[in-house]
Amino acid sequence: MKVIVLGAGVTGVTSAWFLRQAGHEVTVVDRQPAAGLETSFANGGQVSVSHAEPWANPGAPLKVLKWLAREDAPLLFRLRPDAQQWLWGLQFLRECTPARTRHNIRQIVNLGLYSRTTLQQLRQQLALPYDHLAKGILHFYTSQKEFDAAQAPAQVMRDHGCELDMKTADECVQIEPALAQCRDKIVGGSMTPSDESGDAHAFTQALALHAQAAGVRFLHDTRIVGVEREGQRLAAVRVADAQGIVSRLEADGFVLCMGSFSADFARQLGIALRIYPAKGYSVTLPVIDPSQAYTVSLTDDEYKLVFSRLGNRLRIAGTAELNGYDTSLNLVRCEAIVRRTRELFPGMTDGRNARFWTGLRPATPSNVPYIGRSKIDNLFLNTGHGTLGWTHSCGSGRAIADIVGGQRPEVDFAFCGMDEPGAGGRFALRGA
Repeated sequence: MKVIVLGAGVTGVTSAWFLRQAGHEVTVVDRQPAAGLETSFANGGQVSVSHAEPWANPGAPLKVLKWLAREDAPLLFRLRPDAQQWLWGLQFLRECTPARTRHNIRQIVNLGLYSRTTLQQLRQQLALPYDHLAKGILHFYTSQKEFDAAQAPAQVMRDHGCELDMKTADECVQIEPALAQCRDKIVGGSMTPSDESGDAHAFTQALALHAQAAGVRFLHDTRIVGVEREGQRLAAVRVADAQGIVSRLEADGFVLCMGSFSADFARQLGIALRIYPAKGYSVTLPVIDPSQAYTVSLTDDEYKLVFSRLGNRLRIAGTAELNGYDTSLNLVRCEAIVRRTRELFPGMTDGRNARFWTGLRPATPSNVPYIGRSKIDNLFLNTGHGTLGWTHSCGSGRAIADIVGGQRPEVDFAFCGMDEPGAGGRFALRGA
């Protein structure tokens, strides 16, 4: 088949790679001058199967209300006269029941385990350089209430195969000695020794080079300006190059990997995807004193921050701001990340030479992505991965290549168009 992949982030590039390995003729279209320059550029760096508890959980509604007035809140809804935001928010509330939370954790864990194994196989096969560390992820808690509340979701994750062990505060410091700087704040933690970390941007660009060498065609600096539909098929997309010259691209199949912009594209074809941009922030700092810096990837539960070591760089990322497609840097939120980092690790950094970044993560209300078929016969979905795009990219790419080829993927997951619709509206596209 001739397949066009729409988007060259980590999900688009992994999709292109596996499609090409399956023998398809593949073209990737992206508006940026190279791969991985938007949401994949400076994310938290964690490949985190253990980060499987969705934002939408029974305790979330009260937290969101409490955080509404806080400019530096971990999850901030900026209420707007935006119908898509309100519809997303209503669906988010429906996903907060215990039953839906358990269901969503299962989907996220199953896809994460499959994806992490696929990433490891791909790394071994291609010797991809991306500052990866296979030292696990340590999730630490500074609130006894939150640590106690984490026990039940942790058991659900373990029930579905996630290797996750609860730890005392002293055990957390033994695993990552840099935490001795904040030992008095820590009440406990959880460790997933099989999780990893690495630079998603470096990975995406390295894999794109291998894909190109294998025959994948990349059309960079190319914007999608329209669609042409013929009955139940997408006949072509209209694109404009860097000079503004418009042309048509035809294919047997199209794979939608446009991140937060997927919903707008799908809407042109009468498909309703509940995807809304969740603006995340990251700070990248140089390692000043290696003896004081962490090497195990960490998650700070209270502030919803992740810490990864990328060679001689420290990457700290997190927070989510639902404020439309605004990509301006909010210095209050940036400085809050630096402040928390210095509070936890006072000997590690002075906060100077910090590089701030923000990106739009394509969030679904359930945190479960859309992967599979759409109601348009030749349009396939691989989008809506939220904060777990890097974690789920390799498994999603491999799965969508199977689906395009008419095969069922080897992972237990509620793929769109292949299973009965579940509660929660994830399959709204069927009736759209």
